Amino acid sequence: MDIAALIKAIVTPLVTHPDAIVITPHETADYMAFDLTVAPDDVGRIIGKQGRVAQAIRTIVYAVKSPYSKRVRLNILDASHSEQ
Repeated sequence: MDIAALIKAIVTPLVTHPDAIVITPHETADYMAFDLTVAPDDVGRIIGKQGRVAQAIRTIVYAVKSPYSKRVRLNILDASHSEQ
């Protein structure tokens, strides 16, 4: 299962700027991390009220069988902060 493709498939219908979705995989000591960056006005749509949408996305991503030997982690970043 391609985790980045799964994240993109989940997030694309939720945002108003699907062309601004960037998923960057990187490996840390403990995790295979995926940084999700969306347009600044879409961050609220991805996080949701009280973080419920973000938690639901993470639940799905973490539940999928991963080809990596490490646990998967999803980080949601704001595009305006990541460019600084």
